[in-house]
Amino acid sequence: MSARPLYLDNAATTAVDPEVIAAMTACLGTDGSFENPSSAHPGGARARQLVEDARERIAALVNAQPGEIVFTSGATESNNLAILGSFDADPRSRKHFVTTRIEHHSVVDTAHALEARGVEVTRLDCDAKGVVTTGQVLDAITDATALVSVMHVNNEIGVIQDIEAIAQACASRDVRLHVDAAQSAGKIPLDLGGWGVDLCSLTAHKAHGPKGIGALYVAGGVTLAPQLHGGEQERGLRAGTLATHQIVGMGKTFELARPERDGPRLAKLRDRLWRGLGEIEGIRLNGCRERCAPHILNVCFAGIEGESLRLALADIAVSAGSACASDDPEPSHVLSSLGLSDALAQSSLRLSVGRFTEPADVDRAVERIGAEVARLRALADGAPAWCST
Repeated sequence: MSARPLYLDNAATTAVDPEVIAAMTACLGTDGSFENPSSAHPGGARARQLVEDARERIAALVNAQPGEIVFTSGATESNNLAILGSFDADPRSRKHFVTTRIEHHSVVDTAHALEARGVEVTRLDCDAKGVVTTGQVLDAITDATALVSVMHVNNEIGVIQDIEAIAQACASRDVRLHVDAAQSAGKIPLDLGGWGVDLCSLTAHKAHGPKGIGALYVAGGVTLAPQLHGGEQERGLRAGTLATHQIVGMGKTFELARPERDGPRLAKLRDRLWRGLGEIEGIRLNGCRERCAPHILNVCFAGIEGESLRLALADIAVSAGSACASDDPEPSHVLSSLGLSDALAQSSLRLSVGRFTEPADVDRAVERIGAEVARLRALADGAPAWCST
């Protein structure tokens, strides 16, 4: 059996922490709290308490009240509930949505769905480093704007937007702000209550928790229309039997997360990776080093065909961008928004470190990527195409 590839794709998903696995497993068997949390019998009450304990742990990490956490199946569902639910519940029936051109596909595609319903969508450009300014947001807001949606940490290039300033700008115009923070929790401190965010999407599997569970932060006083019907679970906002083991797993994940400890460690690994790769001629950093999440590094190699490089690196798990768009042959919409040519965008790699990444893993990746870039350039008969790209 071949060795497992070196894993540097933690922005796509992460290995579940053993403590999280143990907490989840305790909810599954006949000796555990497997009962329906909505049931009135003692077993149901025990399961319900586990759910509420997890809700408190999640709220504590993001500076929220437990009652402001609504469980969903993940950040994609949370994004849909936040955006569609805001427009469906808007008492003034406003028909304008402001977002950016570098959002996750679950926001991009939901914006298209709104347009099909007659909502006007304004998509803000970013600069060459991926930054969207507060002034851009303010200029885009009109009397018809119901919601602004801006991602906190971009899932492809790791750029961090100034959510606190954007939240203040939205509040000054009496417009809600939704934030996709799927890549943030556990790596960057989140202060949803202090920042004045109205809605925020969270997930477990980007932070060494299980897939299939997420949450939507809904600030006190914010109303939404449910998008799933068939029960009164989660304050009537999300019907369906609560998955106790998944929720417990997310709660344990957020309990274990320590941004003030884990963030600097991840940043050291990312910087080590960049120092090593930076020695390769024709390499370029995509994004912004000064405002980048600690775990994501996105680079492109001029003159290298990206698919060939990724195939050559079969022993290293990396990606070209969002895993949700891995079957799309088109260049990343995020990288295109930075102004990269199609050739450069398609020659890019996203490498992302995690809790279980070691310095030796980074060094091995640097060695392998450098060797394959050199080999592929040699195969091109030494033509210096990278010099003129």
